[in-house]
Amino acid sequence: MKRQNLRTAALILCIFSYLLVGAAVFDALESEAESGRKRLLEQKRGELRRKYRFSAEPHRAGRQWKFAGSFYFAITVITTIGYGHAAPGTDAGKVFCMFYAILGIPLTLVMFQSLGERMNTVVRLLLKKIKKCLGMRTTHVSMENMVLVGFLSCMSTLCIGAAAFSYFEGWTFFHAYYYCFITLTTIGFGDFVALQKNEALQKKPPYVAFSFMYILVGLTVIGAFLNLVVLRFLTMNSEDERRDAEERASLRRARNNILLKPKEESRSSNDAERQRRQSAASAAAVPSFCTCLCYRPQVCGSPAPSHPETLSCHTNPVYYNSISYKIDEVSLSTRGQTGSSPGSTLSSSSPRCRQHPQRRRKSI
Repeated sequence: MKRQNLRTAALILCIFSYLLVGAAVFDALESEAESGRKRLLEQKRGELRRKYRFSAEPHRAGRQWKFAGSFYFAITVITTIGYGHAAPGTDAGKVFCMFYAILGIPLTLVMFQSLGERMNTVVRLLLKKIKKCLGMRTTHVSMENMVLVGFLSCMSTLCIGAAAFSYFEGWTFFHAYYYCFITLTTIGFGDFVALQKNEALQKKPPYVAFSFMYILVGLTVIGAFLNLVVLRFLTMNSEDERRDAEERASLRRARNNILLKPKEESRSSNDAERQRRQSAASAAAVPSFCTCLCYRPQVCGSPAPSHPETLSCHTNPVYYNSISYKIDEVSLSTRGQTGSSPGSTLSSSSPRCRQHPQRRRKSI
């Protein structure tokens, strides 16, 4: 905080020093040329007055390029107001004006921004203290409060300036308000310019000082308000961008979830189908073996098993007509080696099996 205050004070001091230097240089460069033009103008005007018998006053009363007028011109240059009521007449003055503006305009903008931030900080502290004194439940100063106070400050500044200039310049309140608005927004049409009547630059020092201070302070107030408005819009834009980014991220996550679900479902269905196939294959292997054991028991003269469900044997004749090739081959090879096995229903020594050889079938 202290460092920012020191920086703001240093910028204000630099601006005033810069204005003083510019006023001195413009005075030195343009004053003599203006004096020569004024003498020539007085001579021509005297000749016209004597010849045509009329009296007229010039639009710009007083000397424009003395120190006060040069200071006024320097303010209009670095603040980019540019009324056009005065302009350098010499080449040296024009060159110096260009370099003076190149360095002075950025410095002035930085000073106004820094001073506006300090003013907003002071206003925020004052509002917080006012809320605390009023016994309000929340003392937080929102951005809306700051914008409202800034708007009221701008309106008050314009009204005060309008009242003062309408008194000193003899304008109507509306014309004075219009002049203040055009000046403090740095539009600077030049159709209304203060300090241009009755040699005010030389004869009314208090009015001159008030005009200079009003322009600088008014530009600071307007700049602080514009900073608040711009900051508010930037905050809104950043919030909208953050919200859009969150929405895009949520949509991306939802899309990924939607894409992953079918893959998981298809993977689980494939696993279930594979398990069903394996269980079916294992179940199919047991009936083939049991079919071999239960093949035509009435032919071989062996009694039917009392509990066929325990061996998972089928009594369907379709299963009796089909014997696994592998089991049939094993039984044939066993029969060829041993001749007969006790208790086997397919023994070759059984007379009934020899009588019905055509009933043994082999599945292809």
